[in-house]
Amino acid sequence: MPFEIERKLVIGVASSALFDLTASHQVYLDSGPDEYRRYQERNLDVILNKGVAFPFIRRFLNINKVFPRHHPVEVVLLSRNSPETGLRVMRSIAHYGLDISRAAFITGQSPYTYLPAFNAALFLSANEQDVKSAIAANYPAGLVLPSKIVDDDDDIELRVAFDFDGVIADDESETIFKRNNDLSEFHAHETLHMAVPHQPGPLAEMFRKLSLMQKLEERAQRRDPDYKKVLRIAIITARNAPSHERVVTTLKSWGVSASETFFLGGMNKTRVLSIFKPHIFFDDQLTHLTSSPGGTIPMVHVPFGIANRRPPE
Repeated sequence: MPFEIERKLVIGVASSALFDLTASHQVYLDSGPDEYRRYQERNLDVILNKGVAFPFIRRFLNINKVFPRHHPVEVVLLSRNSPETGLRVMRSIAHYGLDISRAAFITGQSPYTYLPAFNAALFLSANEQDVKSAIAANYPAGLVLPSKIVDDDDDIELRVAFDFDGVIADDESETIFKRNNDLSEFHAHETLHMAVPHQPGPLAEMFRKLSLMQKLEERAQRRDPDYKKVLRIAIITARNAPSHERVVTTLKSWGVSASETFFLGGMNKTRVLSIFKPHIFFDDQLTHLTSSPGGTIPMVHVPFGIANRRPPE
């Protein structure tokens, strides 16, 4: 039986993340909402180019093709457009064959307030204020940063990479480090608390449900040794020994795991990202979101916790 929406892994995506709306947005800025509406009506059948999140969303939706009985994932369009100006987006979705049928058009307002209504474990947008507002309201959200679009049709695998602190887990440990910028103090705290799981961070629920998909794939592979997995999850964290133990403790307490886990000890993450080649990478610190040469890794900033608070003046 298909999952009810309460049990599905639901992602809410803004049209600004799914498609390249650069030209449309410039019309809005230059000429206002009325000309923007006329522009969209004139270009109703002009298909929008793919946006930064498109390769990720396309492969994410393919999980339903792998598990047609369960249909465990869903994507909902959450848009600042009106239904009239959003028609071009919906026609572009249909053109690319994306299985997105639910949508919310909020007509100039931020759509993040409706995340609970759709049971969304993530809101992806290129609108910085919408993402910050969502995080401030304790909703899971990420800001899609500009990058080149690479979408290989022959690559059916979905690769998702996460930072740990401030993304999967809370920012407790980062707060300890930021207090004095003292790495030894951080390691001492984590060693003392290695048996104490972290509290969940903003994307913990998304990570948990993706981990469930991994377990479904493992079950499928046991039934059929020729089954080829389509999902790989990586945790790429600046932690190293001895603070790595608390990461393991936390994931074990949640009953989840990643396909690949990297404890880099402050090494540049792009050295691993350029090999793993994720279709999306989530990190809470902008300084870590420097892409590989050519800017082809889709980066998402999760503006959560101490790393994103302004220091007192």
